Amino acid sequence: MRPTRSRSASQIADVANSLIDPILAKRAGISTALLNAWPEIAGETYAAFSRPEKIAWPKRNGANEDGGFKPGTLTIACEGARVLFLTHAQDELIHRVNGFFGYVAIERVRVVQKPVQPLGGNHRPKPTLSPSEARDLEARLAGIESEALRKAIMRLGAGVMSEKRNKRR
Repeated sequence: MRPTRSRSASQIADVANSLIDPILAKRAGISTALLNAWPEIAGETYAAFSRPEKIAWPKRNGANEDGGFKPGTLTIACEGARVLFLTHAQDELIHRVNGFFGYVAIERVRVVQKPVQPLGGNHRPKPTLSPSEARDLEARLAGIESEALRKAIMRLGAGVMSEKRNKRR
């Protein structure tokens, strides 16, 4: 007799996120969605040396409050002297984070200086394409007008093509 499998299979990431999100929301006011989207929100320029730490929401005074929503303060961890660059770009980051949420969730950014990268550099190497694969992918994406979208799809395509090549080996 064959063991039966559940028809409602779910990915481990979805299960983990559903367990982690309530804890992150309670302790830091953020979600795994914000953490996962940080490279797209901050852009390549800032994502490599920064990460969101927490969102501090203003406290309500009870009966005196008008009951309206008040935007919070996003604390961002940043490495070393790069804090200065991130501080200069905080208006743009506020705009991008609010765009991610879809409403004005953040009114201020607080930058704290601390190490961001894990010691030992546990990053996956960037996928590499052969010159012919790169030309083929660029030719397929030539009709896309948006430079940012073309670059994002190029990174995705490079990862997919690289994985397919590695699986064939």
